[in-house]
Amino acid sequence: MCGLCGELRFDGYPANLDAIQRMTARLERRGPDHGGSYSDGPLGFGHRRLAIIDLSTHANQPMVDQALGLSLVFNGTIYNYPELRRELLAEGYHFFSEGDSEVIIKAFHAWGETCVERFHGMFAFALWDLERKRLFLARDRLGIKPLYYSADRNRFRFASNTQALLSGGGVDTDIDPVGLHHQFTLHAVVPAPNTILKGVRKLAPGHCLSIDMQGRLNERSYWRFPATRPEKPVSDGEWLELIHEALRTAVRTRNEIADVPVGVLLSGGLDSSLLVALLAEAGVSDLRTFSVGFEDHPAERGSEFEYSDPVAQRYQTLHRKFLIPNAEVLQRLPEAVDAMAEPMFGQDAVAFYLLGEQVSKEVKVVQSGQGADEVFGGYFWYARMMAETEGTPLQRFSRHYFDRDHEEFLQTVSSRYRGEDYTSRLISGLLAEPEADSFMDAVLHMDVTTLIVDDPVKRVDNMTMAWGLEARVPFLDHKLVELSARCPPELKLREGGKYPLKAMARGLLPDAVIDRPKGYFPMPALKYVRGDFLNFMRNILESRACRERGLYSRAYVDMLVSAPEMHHTRLQGSKLWHLALLEYWLQRNVDTAAA
Repeated sequence: MCGLCGELRFDGYPANLDAIQRMTARLERRGPDHGGSYSDGPLGFGHRRLAIIDLSTHANQPMVDQALGLSLVFNGTIYNYPELRRELLAEGYHFFSEGDSEVIIKAFHAWGETCVERFHGMFAFALWDLERKRLFLARDRLGIKPLYYSADRNRFRFASNTQALLSGGGVDTDIDPVGLHHQFTLHAVVPAPNTILKGVRKLAPGHCLSIDMQGRLNERSYWRFPATRPEKPVSDGEWLELIHEALRTAVRTRNEIADVPVGVLLSGGLDSSLLVALLAEAGVSDLRTFSVGFEDHPAERGSEFEYSDPVAQRYQTLHRKFLIPNAEVLQRLPEAVDAMAEPMFGQDAVAFYLLGEQVSKEVKVVQSGQGADEVFGGYFWYARMMAETEGTPLQRFSRHYFDRDHEEFLQTVSSRYRGEDYTSRLISGLLAEPEADSFMDAVLHMDVTTLIVDDPVKRVDNMTMAWGLEARVPFLDHKLVELSARCPPELKLREGGKYPLKAMARGLLPDAVIDRPKGYFPMPALKYVRGDFLNFMRNILESRACRERGLYSRAYVDMLVSAPEMHHTRLQGSKLWHLALLEYWLQRNVDTAAA
């Protein structure tokens, strides 16, 4: 797990090594173990390493294979690299390291761009072909690892986060109108290639991109999967067995492929608790588990220790709990915002940031339960959508998901930012894509391939990697995702959702954990805004920078500030926090970079 960046110039000039150095420096927290750079005329690479596999210097990056004429910067883990390595050895390749990075180089040389289709894992990487003078980039199927870029007629730059790109300079930081509409409609989900900034794009999950010396960009998708029933009927019992085995394999693999200990982020929910149970089932001993909690609010509990404690006790894990007071949340909030590659509304972003700080002191790798709700239909809005019988697919979806309808968006922003209903157009198209048997098949397919990428998945990557902590997400194993997509939605949504996981957990976990209502990393202070948190948000929205930016309608801001607890989204997010967070992110990241 690492941070990467680079530049390819098309104007006859060599790569800007000063810019590469600045970009690499902004990635240091993603990779505290080693830093390196590489250049070849118009091409420059920068890399920060978090050593997880092959801890020796032979696996440092940028990695250059002089014999094959290829150089690499890579972020992630290829879980099937031992098998691929054996296959490549059989074809006559020789290796100078023991890890997965060099396997990417050899695989590209052996199989070309189709090598990505053989990789099983989470990854973002860039390969430079010294002879052909061609740059190749790829991102894993579920977008677990980030890859941002900026391009103009003179150069192409890329990096693991927006901050690194901004530090390189020359990025158009005007607000992207499409990204803004998505930001406030899909609770901060801005699907690729857009971001909130005009000059920053991102490679879509399951896509690769090649760039030649004339600046021609060729992007293609390398992964698609159907959300349709198999030709041969499968019984409910068979589905449960297949899913159990696929998840068991995903969990075991993510524990074994590491040269350092692997822990678990144990929230107290079904998903992370099931990871602990499956690891114990696989014979893992001395498992380290970690939980975080926050202060209670009259309307909501702030911790879930009552659920995580029994799981830790049942499996005798080495368990650590961290209780964070609200005063510390507010004090540390600026740091968390600085770690966001894009502005994130999810209140548990700060929770992950503060948890990641503590966990990174004890382990380098953890497994986390993100993705289970999207893959197996665990959120409350899925059942509501399925119960809808009237309206178009867009209407059935938006009634239960959109933070704001288009009319309210127009009231939210100032006149200069009012435009088309970009989000409805996007969602309509995604829901109409082929290879989905039903409306709910289409919804779950869209969530897994698009929406999840820029909400929980990005959040987990950013907030853990801010502390040099690698988070692995077995519920987003692409083989498990493909299998679940073929499973009937009615089976997944049975008993309030995630029925296959609940059935699997019976006898492994306490019933109280299995049957409890869906939980989150609760942070009530960012949902029921009052006191110091209200003052904090008011100061942001009434600041000179905010007023001069002119992003928001002042009447809308005043309405939210006057009664913040009366204005929540359909998914129970604070609309005031949404506005304050975006403005604060712009102040901390964009305005600072421009200064």
